[in-house]
Amino acid sequence: MSDSHCPPVEPAPDGALPIVSLDQPSGPARRLPPWLRRNLEPGGGHGETAGLIAELGLETVCGSAKCPNRLECWSQRTATFMILGNVCTRPCGFCSVPRGRTEELEADEPQRVAEAARRLGLAHVVITSVTRDDLADGGADHFRRTIAAVRAATQATIEVLVPDFLGKPGALEAVLAARPEVFNHNTETVPRLYPTVRGRKSQYPWTLRLLADAKRILPGVKTKSGLMLGLGESRDELLDVLADLRDHGVDFLTLGQYLQPTADSLPVERYVPPEEFTELGRLAESMGFARVASGPLVRSSYHAREMAEA
Repeated sequence: MSDSHCPPVEPAPDGALPIVSLDQPSGPARRLPPWLRRNLEPGGGHGETAGLIAELGLETVCGSAKCPNRLECWSQRTATFMILGNVCTRPCGFCSVPRGRTEELEADEPQRVAEAARRLGLAHVVITSVTRDDLADGGADHFRRTIAAVRAATQATIEVLVPDFLGKPGALEAVLAARPEVFNHNTETVPRLYPTVRGRKSQYPWTLRLLADAKRILPGVKTKSGLMLGLGESRDELLDVLADLRDHGVDFLTLGQYLQPTADSLPVERYVPPEEFTELGRLAESMGFARVASGPLVRSSYHAREMAEA
């Protein structure tokens, strides 16, 4: 599951800005560095978006991953829809999405996603999922059906944020047959940390191959990937990954701070200051990425429409 490294939000004491609990998620909120504190007061559209999502029985990565940007996005009538259920089959060390016994796919879920996108008037729709290694195609055809339903109901551009499908034959082709404008698969971290962060089923070469194959199969698609920083990676390791992504044709890049979502999740090794994110963003642009979003609270789906339009 991607974009799931966001912590739960707790009320701030004494009227201060709300703060994000970290490292001790079940206890009192712990104060973060100043650059990670933000006002999470919802705007006018928040309730309407949340109500519509609940009415249609949909999952969003915004809620399941406890994203700190969710109130801002919902206030702007945007959301990242999460399909294939809300239980994941991968034991990733950074993720807050539940793992365990999965349920059967809901055949009408693509139509419900499309209805939500239509009623929200979305111009750019992001569709992601839990990882479903238990399905013969990893859920690829469900992605295809959801893209097709959104296309039929709206004029929106579409971005998919997919798992690796365990390299199952035909899975990638099925998703790309629906011709999404943006194809996103997150790298998440550097190769040395893959076993700890992503688990033994995920392999760095698969990530690179999936992104390159997407461009080969659908040459016009914009490919995108993102990494979490602060998990123990070195600067040289990070720059090597950025070079690999460019070598495999990746167009868009996101870099954000990892934040521990639950007590059982991996701890934060380091808070990366904003000026370092700014420098890394400039370096990435100089390497040839068409669009880079780099900052402590950047997530792979945050301001996705602006990145896709650019």
